Amino acid sequence: MTVVVTDEWTLCSGCSAIVYLPRLARAHFVCPECGRHHRLTAAERLDTLVDEGSFRPAVPQVRSADPLGFTDTLPYAERLSRARAKTGLADAVVYGEGSIGGRPAVVAVMEFAFLGGSMGSAAGEAVTRACELAMRTRTPLVLSVASGGARMQEGALSLMQMGKTAQAMRRLQRAGVLSVCVLTDPTFGGVSASFATLGDVLIAERGALIGFAGPRVIAAATREKLPEGFQSAEYLFARGMLDRVEHRDGLRPLLARLLALAARRVPERPATPIVVRDAEKLTRPPLPHETVRLARDTARPTALDCVWHLCTDFVELHGDRLHGDDPAIVGGFARLGGAPVMIIAHQKGHDTKELVARNFGLAHPEGYRKALRLMRLADRLGLPVVTFVDTQGAAPGVGAEDRGQSWAIAECLAGLSELTVPVVATIIGEGGSGGALALAMGNRVLMLGNAVYSVISPESCSTILHGDPSRAVELASALHLTAPDLLRLGVVDGVVPEPAGGAQEDPAAAMDALRTAVLETLGELSGMEGAQLRKDRYERFRRLGVAEGD
Repeated sequence: MTVVVTDEWTLCSGCSAIVYLPRLARAHFVCPECGRHHRLTAAERLDTLVDEGSFRPAVPQVRSADPLGFTDTLPYAERLSRARAKTGLADAVVYGEGSIGGRPAVVAVMEFAFLGGSMGSAAGEAVTRACELAMRTRTPLVLSVASGGARMQEGALSLMQMGKTAQAMRRLQRAGVLSVCVLTDPTFGGVSASFATLGDVLIAERGALIGFAGPRVIAAATREKLPEGFQSAEYLFARGMLDRVEHRDGLRPLLARLLALAARRVPERPATPIVVRDAEKLTRPPLPHETVRLARDTARPTALDCVWHLCTDFVELHGDRLHGDDPAIVGGFARLGGAPVMIIAHQKGHDTKELVARNFGLAHPEGYRKALRLMRLADRLGLPVVTFVDTQGAAPGVGAEDRGQSWAIAECLAGLSELTVPVVATIIGEGGSGGALALAMGNRVLMLGNAVYSVISPESCSTILHGDPSRAVELASALHLTAPDLLRLGVVDGVVPEPAGGAQEDPAAAMDALRTAVLETLGELSGMEGAQLRKDRYERFRRLGVAEGD
């Protein structure tokens, strides 16, 4: 909220600075002193989101009636009349069609000045119609939300809009149409607990307050001091509830990238194959324990190095929508070979600071749940999944066990097995245990020449079998964890050669080879239908193992 001091000056409610109104308007009502994102009208919001002059409102816009004949200090009908006069709108939601970054979108925005952006029958109907229009035209849906919650003056009919809009959003997702919700200040109550948090991608403006019950209600009910930043966008992002928190000026560019990266297209196929599929054609590798050392070298390209070298764009998404955002696993939309894909990967780091921040690539349950969420999003949108595996295993510890580490890994394995899009997994460094396999249930599994892949690390194997890690060198050979052995066993389908001395000696050449290999493999899978891809993946893993007897 801004407090007007004169016709040209206003008081910022964030820092109490007196700000020149024309300057504030040019900055889309973001305070130049403190960065406070002041509330926008629906028209102002549309100006920040859609391409200039592109928005075409649906006709007619939906209007609320007075189903209960409700009266408090004013009759509800009078409140509606005053709100329409004040805002020039039919109700709290305006929807229609437009373009963002030149790409078509169905856009719906909420007007907080219309009875607090509350959701009555008309608002619920407008959101539902927007979902149905997006599904009918197979056009991405962008919803900008600002609401205090349900509209009390419509009683239980207002409550029913939560169910109506929730089912409309889920129906749109089942149809494979992207939905993006932009959560602004405030987003509360029945709106936050229905369509606003059901988008495929959740983006919040900086500083936006988001929650079910308001902070004053919670403080009064619990009589507890609320945490610093409670219910702010940044607070929720840290707890895995949001994909992104963005400055207002960054919203349209980000939305344009998301819309572009969700458009299906077959990746380019390289002219010259590079994947080695016969173990006898591989150059003689180092001794197994030396290969382990090369695979663990912090100078090797990390997953994010590979993503930014292989891809021409990457929008990282965050959070498991339950507990947190695990930096050991990264993922998001990317453009590879001119086509959109979903990237999911373990991320380690090159130095101690990043290694510690990323927990050395040892993922927690929230990392695997984030990965599963992105896998399922890719499946709905028809995008291939490309994974890069580089971890010694899943994170051990009390916290990981308390949050269901086994369950999270199992759900990843099962989730990958069910996808109806191509899945290409590549072991780029160290592939350890179920923590690695959770991202490696691919139709095709590739491996860099000096990577390793095993049920357990040689050191841990030695400790379990011999009481200490002293026999790790011997057990590195016994575990058959190098590329030639794994290719012979059928655990991997192909090997991507590395430069002499390993990928760390010539990272650019190694990543160029990886790009060619992934595109080559995606090309092999591109003609297969969804049910065939699922069956192919099932049969691939069904073949693995050696057993005696009927």
